[in-house]
Amino acid sequence: MSETATLKIWRGQDKAHGHWEIHQVPFERGQSVLDGLRWIRVHKDPTLAIRFSCINANACKECMMECDGETVYACTERLEAREMTIEPLSNKKLVRDLVTEIAPPAERFAVQGLTENGDPKK
Repeated sequence: MSETATLKIWRGQDKAHGHWEIHQVPFERGQSVLDGLRWIRVHKDPTLAIRFSCINANACKECMMECDGETVYACTERLEAREMTIEPLSNKKLVRDLVTEIAPPAERFAVQGLTENGDPKK
């Protein structure tokens, strides 16, 4: 019998009204938590919201989340053959599921054409 990892994942758009889902994923030594989350999106639930762009490079900082209560990069945190609790960053604004707003306000406003105060640029 092949080993599995159990990912207990927080889901929702509101921290007060979300829920937990448990998924079994195939486990192979050396996999990352991000590998497990991507497997879930491909094979079980394409609606799971996660953010990432690099794979195992720890360069973009987009895949930050909490694993067993610790802030980690999902691309470098190793998947284990046990239950792991995965949730969004508790100190950031929740977007949905495991996605939080991680860009500094000045960067978000610049993309939207706003000043740091949120006023339209002239």
